[in-house]
Amino acid sequence: MDVFHSSLCFIHLSQSTMNSRSLFAFLFAICAHSVAVADTSSAYPSIPGTETGECSLRGVGVGDGVLVPPRREVYEEGRIFDITHRYVPEMPVWDSTEGLGQHFLWLDKSMKNGSLANSSNMKLGVHTGTHVDAPGHFYDNYYDAGFDVDSLDLTLLNGLALLVDVPRDKNITAEVMRSLNIPRGVSRVLFRTLNTDRRLMFKKEFDTSYVGFKEDGAKWLAENTDIKLVGVDYLSVAAYDHSIPSHLVFLESKEIILVEGLKLDDVPAGIYSLNCLPLRLVHSEASPIRCILIR
Repeated sequence: MDVFHSSLCFIHLSQSTMNSRSLFAFLFAICAHSVAVADTSSAYPSIPGTETGECSLRGVGVGDGVLVPPRREVYEEGRIFDITHRYVPEMPVWDSTEGLGQHFLWLDKSMKNGSLANSSNMKLGVHTGTHVDAPGHFYDNYYDAGFDVDSLDLTLLNGLALLVDVPRDKNITAEVMRSLNIPRGVSRVLFRTLNTDRRLMFKKEFDTSYVGFKEDGAKWLAENTDIKLVGVDYLSVAAYDHSIPSHLVFLESKEIILVEGLKLDDVPAGIYSLNCLPLRLVHSEASPIRCILIR
């Protein structure tokens, strides 16, 4: 079943608010312009230091074979896309020039040193890499009341989502939101911007010139669409100079979920089944999250 027909079968729409004809035309246009996905050997640029080639199950000492782990971004010839960034030392961190660094993950107990099993520890901020924000991130009263990541609605984090391309020369303003023509009834949207083209999530130095939502763009989305999940391709949904006001707009209602730092390279625009699961961190305003798209 192709994306268009599966989308019509399963998309959850607000019948009382949507214009069925405009939605039909919109979905058809999106799907008609989706391009074929390259095979898994060429899809997604590799991350420096993680190239491994093909997976081998041959053991060390059997001929000249060695064990090589598989590292994939695309599965089943383009049916499943992993849109979560790997946690590596070069990963950017908010307002840092040093990136995540070498010491966020360490082998605490090693079999080479006599332990019965290998056991690692890690230390990193909850807003690191691909992550989700809860309402308590910018509202202290929500934080105190317990609106943490464990309280987020999994039905919003999982379901049909639309991946759109934002005009590459602009932040996401009200004007840009109007130009995207996202119809009523679409509840999850992933916004691919110039951040992806510039590969900002692969550069360890935090870049304040990233593309994000201006306050008026956030207000337009909140007031004129049915979008309840907003996904973006850098560490913040909000433009750097609008970080506080844009977050306040999005999180005020406690109904919009923000997923930040998504890996959207080489994924055709269109409609997918989005699957995102955060850690159940009670009393935390954010959490690392694993997200995939399925055709």
